[in-house]
Amino acid sequence: MTRQTPATLTMLQELIASPSVSSTAEVLDQSNLEVINRLHGWLSDLGFECEVMMLPGEEGRKANLIATLGQGPGGLVLSGHTDTVPCNPELWQSDPFTLTERDNRFYGLGTCDMKGFFALAIEAARSFDATQFKQPLIILATADEESSMSGARALVEAGRPLARAAVIGEPTSLRPIRMHKGIMMEAVRIEGRSGHSSDPALGHNALDAMHGVLSELIGLRKELAQQYHNSDFSVSIPTLNLGCIHGGDNPNRICGRCELEFDLRPLPGMSLDGLRNMISERLHPLGAKYGVELKSYPLFLGVPPFETAKDSELVQMVEKLTGHSAQAVAFATEAPFLQALGMDTIVMGPGSIEQAHQPDEFLALDQIQPTIELLKTLIGRYCL
Repeated sequence: MTRQTPATLTMLQELIASPSVSSTAEVLDQSNLEVINRLHGWLSDLGFECEVMMLPGEEGRKANLIATLGQGPGGLVLSGHTDTVPCNPELWQSDPFTLTERDNRFYGLGTCDMKGFFALAIEAARSFDATQFKQPLIILATADEESSMSGARALVEAGRPLARAAVIGEPTSLRPIRMHKGIMMEAVRIEGRSGHSSDPALGHNALDAMHGVLSELIGLRKELAQQYHNSDFSVSIPTLNLGCIHGGDNPNRICGRCELEFDLRPLPGMSLDGLRNMISERLHPLGAKYGVELKSYPLFLGVPPFETAKDSELVQMVEKLTGHSAQAVAFATEAPFLQALGMDTIVMGPGSIEQAHQPDEFLALDQIQPTIELLKTLIGRYCL
């Protein structure tokens, strides 16, 4: 390690000052390359070999970074996403893109979710001499976790990186997470035929058909709650939320078109493809019944549920180091994708999920040094 990276505070300031919003709304979506380039420079200065992986179809806008210190099989991945959700600056007490300290907290968009983790991981890494590593340390930075998970999906397609263990630094108040639910966002579109409301025979009412769809989905929700249960979760059953519906244009017209969007959060052990097939089998007969064209489709590919065994080496290690039993959460992360690469995987990082996606997002100062020390211990265990 020949050159010095900036101080931790400076790194955090520069990361927060580098907007990298990802969004399904094209008008809000931004490149993450400014963040990637900053991390690339700092990690290169520390002796990491850095590979920038442009995402297919997003060349020049979106990329992952795989930074490796040391050589050999095994090792440890410290992983985070470079993007943030959109924000409403007018609701913040300070500029979301300027790191602001007050009340023993650092405020800014991405402080806990999750640019702050990169600054702390780099601070932990610079304590080591890579010539003493027997196995590599990999710092992984991904794109678009908050929208499509396209960065994590690209890693699985490429089959990299490979390591023995992975820690994803999402905000968990430094409590280890070994399980989370998956997430599916699905849509149903019904095309009927409009007509004068005085005679129902003049059309095929898409809203009538949607009533049948809603009945089937509510019935399916009850069945899933009866069939699947996991007491490790605070909400112990899979959930299906009917999120939004749009249809029709006037009271005196037969509704010609109606759309529904819903989310489904499956428990570990439940298959996304299996659930989609089940939904399709339940809904598609309604098209013929109501004389409409019915289509069900995913709004995005979805995130599978995640589970690492309670007796895994990594889970047992971090439980001892933190003094907390590994938990289960309802929100989704990139963990199933890293796990698919063969790594023993947990989710654990500074800050609270309660601050994520909120105005005045913050990282409490008392989380910073414990995070650095915990990461240093894990690096020592897996790399030396």
